[in-house]
Amino acid sequence: MIASPSVAEPRVDGSPDAWPGAAWADEVRRLARRRGAVILAHNYQLPAIQDIADHTGDSLALSRIAAESDASTIVFCGVHFMAETAKILSPHKTVLIPDARAGCSLADSITADQLREWKAEYPDAVVVSYVNTTAAVKAETDICCTSSNAVEVVASIPADREVLFLPDQFLGAHVRRVLGRENMHVWAGECHVHAGINGATLTAKAEANPDAELFVHPECGCATSALYLAGTGAVPADRVKILSTGGMLDAARASQASSVLVATEIGMLHQLRKAAPEIDFRAVNDRASCRYMKMITPEKLLRALREGRDEVHVDPELAARGRAAVQRMIEIGQPGGGE
Repeated sequence: MIASPSVAEPRVDGSPDAWPGAAWADEVRRLARRRGAVILAHNYQLPAIQDIADHTGDSLALSRIAAESDASTIVFCGVHFMAETAKILSPHKTVLIPDARAGCSLADSITADQLREWKAEYPDAVVVSYVNTTAAVKAETDICCTSSNAVEVVASIPADREVLFLPDQFLGAHVRRVLGRENMHVWAGECHVHAGINGATLTAKAEANPDAELFVHPECGCATSALYLAGTGAVPADRVKILSTGGMLDAARASQASSVLVATEIGMLHQLRKAAPEIDFRAVNDRASCRYMKMITPEKLLRALREGRDEVHVDPELAARGRAAVQRMIEIGQPGGGE
């Protein structure tokens, strides 16, 4: 156990703009060095957490970075399935999450038992699971995918094989629309935050900002509306981009637009503004904030480093099966990002 330092524990109000101060940052870095820890932060985390992290990005990209790191401890600032994925890819490392209660409505929308029942209905189908799933669900999966490579993963499956795609219905609908694949069955799960970014809100924002580009995550309930706006000419097709979080950063760096409307969790705005400070990035829905992501506070990160909590464990057999599903995705050659 690492002893508590004399530096007083910082207090912050938890708001997106809160910064806990230099003393907190120095103490986090000191404790991370003593633990031999690498700190990872998802793009949807509070800005202070993103800025203190050694690496910020999407969940799979971060887990792969952690697996290649010399660090003996991974502190994953994200939601629980992300820390599980890091443990799956780094089974011999210690993985900590600053608050083990940080769940995910999308990952919780299907259980391993439900997946086994679904597989029994389609015994010859190939199971494709989004990385936003629990370790137990990954263990029942043939091949994983991310939002940036879901189309490539499903396209790699022989056309005569049925596909069970889970758990996100909006990402699944996007893949089925792109590929025109009729033998693809999609689970009716959703991220409550992305589902709440609806077509009516997107249309209103696009009409009020006619020169803006649209960056839309395929998990969003408004993805179909975005394509409709492009198809009807209401928004020029080249201004509508369906992108993963990693894809949004790439597009931001390449964009010549003066303003961009962003349809995803609002934490993403921090990284986009850092990547392209000359662009005015605005959320399609200002209330699209994930309460689970925001459970990782500066105080809890400091506590995790001081006390070594909360450690994430994954059954070795489940981890091995889940790791195989991730590896099959990587072997396709389009590993992409996490979300």
